[in-house]
Amino acid sequence: MTPIDFDTDPLLVASGAAQQDLPARSLYVVATPIGNAADITLRALWVLSKVDAIAAEDTRTTGVLLRRYGIRTPLRAAHEHNEREAAASIVERLRAGGRVALVTDAGTPAISDPGARLVRCVLDAGLRVVPVPGASSLTTAASAAGLGGSLLTFAGFLPAGARERRRLLVELAARNEPFVLFEAPHRVAATAAELVEALGHERRVVVARELTKKFETLLSCRAAELPEAVGAEPRGEYVLLVDAADEVTADIDAVTRRWLAALAEALPASRAAAVAAKASGVPRERLYALLTKQ
Repeated sequence: MTPIDFDTDPLLVASGAAQQDLPARSLYVVATPIGNAADITLRALWVLSKVDAIAAEDTRTTGVLLRRYGIRTPLRAAHEHNEREAAASIVERLRAGGRVALVTDAGTPAISDPGARLVRCVLDAGLRVVPVPGASSLTTAASAAGLGGSLLTFAGFLPAGARERRRLLVELAARNEPFVLFEAPHRVAATAAELVEALGHERRVVVARELTKKFETLLSCRAAELPEAVGAEPRGEYVLLVDAADEVTADIDAVTRRWLAALAEALPASRAAAVAAKASGVPRERLYALLTKQ
């Protein structure tokens, strides 16, 4: 492949990317494709070609992307195990007048991916952070899910501990708003079962997998159908989008829902509903239905 001339390429010139400022002493947070290499933006290509260095979650993965477009910018590792040390080095480089881009293996850095600590260190040092937006599995999945409600809670990956996972799922399920989870293939079956327990049977869920790739799948189902939707041999990263609850729960206030979620950690659903009903004045049957959704 003939390398792209990032100053004269017609598409880049037409986009205006090559005429933009590229301030020194700045960290550029650059989104990269989540599957389909064509989803990288013209601005991202230009920035990656012009900065002094690229801090990457995995230099091998990013190296493949850079070679595809003929970009020869030096790479350095910046992942969750060395982020503190990498941040100190990058801040020093920026203070000296450098420009550094931050990327992860796929998608937008610091969104359930490494990068947040580095970004915070740069900001705390009084230096500039420049976002270069692009692909994100969160927005990609949400845009195609047809979710209801006016708010969307992003919970990312669930905690590892069983108690913390259950507490968070019960709390999220007790709200009327939709929410989004990320999950790895080796844990998605267990998470699907936990969601059924937290949501009950009827709440709508959208399962998104292999987004932007050849075998992309978006499946809308009832919570009870989640284990089947996930499949016996899960593959690829999953985005699980839980739709807004039905109108039965819409007027139960947030404080009552938090009390109910807390009680459900220690008591059976029927007992938790009874205690919460006595404290809130909401009928026990409605609170029980909120917990079980069956």
